[in-house]
Amino acid sequence: MKTPQFIVDLTFGNFVKGLSEFGYEQGRNIDIIRRTDIFRDRVPSIQEMVALLKPDIIAAPATLEAVAARKATSTIPIVCAALADAVHLGLIASEARPGGNVTGIEPYIAGLPTKQIEIAREIAPKARRVGLLTNMNDPKGPPQVGDLTAACGAMSLSVVEADASTARDIPDALAALANEEVDVAVVLQTNLLLNMSEQIGTIALEKRLPTVFGYREHVIHGGLVSYGVDLRWCYRRCGYFVDKILRGTQPGDLPIEFPSQLWLAVNLKTAKALGVAVREGLLARADEVID
Repeated sequence: MKTPQFIVDLTFGNFVKGLSEFGYEQGRNIDIIRRTDIFRDRVPSIQEMVALLKPDIIAAPATLEAVAARKATSTIPIVCAALADAVHLGLIASEARPGGNVTGIEPYIAGLPTKQIEIAREIAPKARRVGLLTNMNDPKGPPQVGDLTAACGAMSLSVVEADASTARDIPDALAALANEEVDVAVVLQTNLLLNMSEQIGTIALEKRLPTVFGYREHVIHGGLVSYGVDLRWCYRRCGYFVDKILRGTQPGDLPIEFPSQLWLAVNLKTAKALGVAVREGLLARADEVID
């Protein structure tokens, strides 16, 4: 039996930890081909890799890469660590029975936008205007905007949106929110905005914008507070899917999973710089406090 081989381009360390939990060790009983050069022109580069390498499994970090991988192959199993809007995009038939060659983890939890807006109100009790830094060309973007807007409406908060389709758009989008004098800004959970965490944190601080995020990685890079799925868990959990597939389970028979726990992170250094008084109740609930 040949050593199972698959392409991986996600948060590598946590993914490897997840594989080790099921007894897999690079070079001994599994061959992980890590590729980080596929983002410039996703679909052709993935198609080229699949044709050249013929891997047993493709591990994708998020929806955009899963879409590109699915265009490249309808037979090789694809495991995605952060899968969103998969039914609408035609990647799966349903969450309970994916049915094709794609499976993985859905990190976007129902009700999360309402909780994020509640946290925004905790850090800015007098807030009346909420800014949304959006990224609408990512499949994960539009559903979040709808849910966040509805949550704000239920709390009688007005919403100001500023979109960033590329990294170059981020400074102007944040400047637009600051010019609109929003009281707090919520940053969507998308690949682009996650990858640009450091830039967003720096500019938000310069513009004196209190920020709420879905991923702790933003808070690590200077964001104020985050509440959402712990991506480290998502990447580790991919090991379970890989193990099941290598043992003979078809990806279409592996239900999409949802994280059962959410992660609250607070950056006190940023709070002090912004002059934001973080309530003791919020700090007491935090899973991670950076000071």
